[in-house]
Amino acid sequence: MDRSSFGRKDRLIKEKRHDAYLKRLKLSEPTICSQCGAVFSNGRWTWKEEPQNAHKIICPACQRHADHYPAGIIEISGQFYKDNKTEILNLIQNTEKLEKGERPLERLISIKDSAGVTVIKTTGIHLARRIGEALSRAYKGDYSFNYADGEDYIQVFWRR
Repeated sequence: MDRSSFGRKDRLIKEKRHDAYLKRLKLSEPTICSQCGAVFSNGRWTWKEEPQNAHKIICPACQRHADHYPAGIIEISGQFYKDNKTEILNLIQNTEKLEKGERPLERLISIKDSAGVTVIKTTGIHLARRIGEALSRAYKGDYSFNYADGEDYIQVFWRR
């Protein structure tokens, strides 16, 4: 018998990262999102003109938005935020525009105020972290973030 037949067969193989919204199989190219118009070509989602004979699906960002299931949550609080709320929300929206231009799957889901804390939900981890970094660069304050182990999820906290 060869050496491999003696090893344990009952161990579980762990995924490096699990995201229910990303497809396991490669999409046919070109593919277009029937809701937002993002195009999947050359292995990535981009903003291009709609190609002829494109397959139509709903992209992962539109699915997350419809399900209200964020990949990133940003919590913003503090007196400085209350005093400069409009300016800070404009910075957040401008940051989203820049990120969305580079990565079509990175979008805001919602911005909600509750009990002195504003909670922002995003469809991707890159946008959440980029918003946190933009707030920290522009206004300083206390900035931290946590990634969930083995998950495609981030929590960002900013306070000043």
